Amino acid sequence: MRIIDSINRNRQFISLEFFPPKTREDWPAFFKTVQRLAGLNPLFASVTYGAGGSAITDSLEIVTRIQQEYGLETMAHLTCIGSNAEEITRFLNDLAEAEVVNVLALRGDTPADGTAAASTSSSLRHASDLVGLIRDSFPALGIGVAGYPEVHPEASSPQADLSFLKLKLDRGADFAITQLFFDNSLYHGFVKRAREAGVIKPIIPGILPVISLKVIKRIASLCGASIPAEFLARLEEADKTGGAAAVQKVGVAHAKKQIRELLDSGIPGVHLYTLNRAEVVVELLEGVSPLL
Repeated sequence: MRIIDSINRNRQFISLEFFPPKTREDWPAFFKTVQRLAGLNPLFASVTYGAGGSAITDSLEIVTRIQQEYGLETMAHLTCIGSNAEEITRFLNDLAEAEVVNVLALRGDTPADGTAAASTSSSLRHASDLVGLIRDSFPALGIGVAGYPEVHPEASSPQADLSFLKLKLDRGADFAITQLFFDNSLYHGFVKRAREAGVIKPIIPGILPVISLKVIKRIASLCGASIPAEFLARLEEADKTGGAAAVQKVGVAHAKKQIRELLDSGIPGVHLYTLNRAEVVVELLEGVSPLL
């Protein structure tokens, strides 16, 4: 089923994002995590594309197994940087054969050496181009795209960034999932600006529980997300006095507070970046999931 059809049923939900393990040896542990989190009854599960060095064939097999063996509606990430229309079409045909009917259409990151950018098809330079290809060639597929509450790091302005989001949705995407953020006012402000710009489709907030101070500083620097000063101070104090376990406790509590406030505001649902950490997600949703 297309994810947008489930979203439109007007029931608040959680959804989960996994990243493929780096090696086949890690697959049994990965699927144990999937099995455990499937019990939370997420609306859907997304799987990042080629994360950690995994191949496109691994991503295809993983999304297929999650859908067929664990009964989760699955959304495959798909990037267009470094690919051409023929390669994209082959992948989409393989998804269709596996009965995976949802895709998150992304541009992808440009390598520092520019090699992928040089080989990218001139017709597939942006996520909006990918959305257009998918909608024209595979009209039955559900399509999600990314949104940036704090503006894409490469955008020339917040207005330009919003125009690109609207273009992706106008070309046929069904909904957007946001990049991570730690201040809910950023999400609400982003949605307000998007609505004023003419975006009417769902914008789902993406929440990442902090489990490592070092890791979150690196992730935030890469995606352009800010860490509120008060929250960062608590994380640093926890790291100093209690180490990783204390940081995780503070991070999970903050994410839980975010989720509760977001759901209380009446949003459709929340997308969780799991980092493949089942115990963290279970702890995070304890006392929250009954609301869904």
